[in-house]
Amino acid sequence: MHMHIIILAIAVNIYVFASMKNRNGPSEPVTQAWISIMRAQQRLLNAIETDFKNAGLPSLSWYDVLWELARAEEGRLRPFEIEERTLLAQYNLSRLIDRLQREGLVSREAFAEDGRGRWVVITQAGRLLRERMWAVYSKAIDAHVGAKLDDQAAASIVALLSRFTG
Repeated sequence: MHMHIIILAIAVNIYVFASMKNRNGPSEPVTQAWISIMRAQQRLLNAIETDFKNAGLPSLSWYDVLWELARAEEGRLRPFEIEERTLLAQYNLSRLIDRLQREGLVSREAFAEDGRGRWVVITQAGRLLRERMWAVYSKAIDAHVGAKLDDQAAASIVALLSRFTG
């Protein structure tokens, strides 16, 4: 009988210790998962940015904005919609849209309803640049991700990461 009580006491202590540990912060495996996700993201983004630079193309943020505009209805979005879809901060996005407009890749048009707001509209030059960038980007994805993962492993990563995005 005493042995059962001792085992029960040990089990309760282990449970309490584990519970306390979780209240004071993430477990070691969770912390390591976070670090691995952040390192992988940074290394992959740096590699892709390098591929764009070596091809004489602008940065990935340009591609992201042009892609969202190209796939939008009528090729136009309001700035806050671009911000939501790209996760670029508003102040960075405003400067980027200014640069894209100076390069003739987007234009700004007034809302038909009241004339106060503005649409950001992709131009034909913007569509062409996005296509050129995709040629480099798709190869970079294949080289930096596809060469390291088979389709089953890639699907597993998608399933795991969808817990954070879905």
